[in-house]
Amino acid sequence: MLDNSVAQFSERQALSFVGGKALTYAEVGVITHQLMVWMSENGIKKGDRVALLSQNMPHWGVAYLAITGMGAVVVPILVDFSEVELNKILAHSESKAILVSEKLSAKINAELPAAITFGLLLDDMSPIDLNLLKAEKRIERLGKLKAVVETTEFAKPSEEDLAAILYTSGTTGNPKGVMLSHRNLISNAINTLGIQNVDTTDRLLSVLPLPHTYECTIGFIIPFMSGATVYYLDKPPTASVLLPAMKQVKPTMMLTVPLIMEKIYNLQVKPKLHNSKMMRSMMKLRFMRRMFHKLAGKKIYQAFGGHLHFFGIGGAKLSADTEQFLCDAGFPYAIGYGLTETAPLLAGCAPSLTKFRSTGFNLPNQEIKIINPDQHGEGEIVAKGPNVMMGYYKDPAQTAEVFTQDGWFKTGDLGVLDKDGYLYIKGRLKNMILGPSGENIYPEEIEALINGEDLVLESLVYEMKGQLIAKVHLNYEELERRYQHAKESATEYKDKMSKAVDEKLQEIRDKVNSTLNRFSRITNVEEQPVPFEKTPTQKIKRFLYSKHNDLKH
Repeated sequence: MLDNSVAQFSERQALSFVGGKALTYAEVGVITHQLMVWMSENGIKKGDRVALLSQNMPHWGVAYLAITGMGAVVVPILVDFSEVELNKILAHSESKAILVSEKLSAKINAELPAAITFGLLLDDMSPIDLNLLKAEKRIERLGKLKAVVETTEFAKPSEEDLAAILYTSGTTGNPKGVMLSHRNLISNAINTLGIQNVDTTDRLLSVLPLPHTYECTIGFIIPFMSGATVYYLDKPPTASVLLPAMKQVKPTMMLTVPLIMEKIYNLQVKPKLHNSKMMRSMMKLRFMRRMFHKLAGKKIYQAFGGHLHFFGIGGAKLSADTEQFLCDAGFPYAIGYGLTETAPLLAGCAPSLTKFRSTGFNLPNQEIKIINPDQHGEGEIVAKGPNVMMGYYKDPAQTAEVFTQDGWFKTGDLGVLDKDGYLYIKGRLKNMILGPSGENIYPEEIEALINGEDLVLESLVYEMKGQLIAKVHLNYEELERRYQHAKESATEYKDKMSKAVDEKLQEIRDKVNSTLNRFSRITNVEEQPVPFEKTPTQKIKRFLYSKHNDLKH
């Protein structure tokens, strides 16, 4: 792929910071080769693990291609991991070198495994003194990568060789590394191109962490394979950074997690459409709702640069009211479904084929099916294909647990397939709650209803002592705007706001319960005054809250 793209698209722009000078495909080829020669001279050979610790940047992709291109194994590390987690991952993966960005170099410490004998600073591709960095947190460059004139031959990896080990979550126990082969990654890229075309006219703005295989495969490998240009932000993707970037780049494609669009809808669109009784009444009429959503959607589309033809959403379940808004607005969104273990995409579709609340259909040359379905056809989603991982690194027991006897990978997700082959996700198998008479209760579905209520930003439903409890985080800014009056004392204001919150929580409980079956009804709705803690892909860390309540009670 690297050789083909460099030859085919040599003068085209490949990777760039927004507002920066882009690396052409030819330049990526040159720097990649220099890096491969340098690693080889320092003893890295086929099969050796090399760690990659950096925020999103053009040189992240260069490093990824250099490591895998010479047959070594890349270990991309999430920037959120602590120093302790980082060192555990480096030791577990038996990495021999680390390529690190200046921003994250402070995480290199005295506990760095002894097996890592050399390092490189990604920002300017300069070798660095790791011992000095470990001891004094000071970066000293040891020259530059030399220009390579002669052609150095490297051991070509075969498609069955290990390409990457991905550690998806921090842990205080044994790290779990997903092993993906060259075949896993490239087949998934090719199969994804079977449902959504990407070509040389496309511009992608990359905002999700590259160590996640969602962004790496779909937001980096696929565009590089197709001659497109990928742009990166040099600051975190806050609204003040993101909006000017989109205006400048005018992206044609973007990958996001639900939280990004949910925030825009909940904080900017929803309050304006529900800020009076008259507006709330009008929004209940379908044709009025669609008209208002279309107007708001057009403004957001223009704010996003006005050229999007693919706005991909994945990583977690999108709230129903946000999706209804996107659907009414005619926004070019598509929802995909997959896991790190499946490199990642299992199901998806082009925006023109999106079905409300579905994650699309299975990709060409890959299979998904439902096992042990109940009377409604709901059961665990299993997958088979060239994209399914090799296993968990150094963990044959856990690897065996996630495969059926006939070789299907068990996703741990519950879903149902409709007559047209579209997949609908119900929730995680481990999150499912058994009702009093053995009924299946999916907390994610109840949360989707709660999140659709006025003034709700996010929620979490869990079971405690046989009862369903909902924690709800409200839009306090909008709540204050509605209830605050100038001639109030601080005490009066505090009492009134407290009463307004209590009334809102009771209203949510009553309204949501009126639409739920008897065994799924919520006993208590509690206030969550601060946003929930989340994973790097912006999923709520459920275990923190259920564990907290188990201890408390």
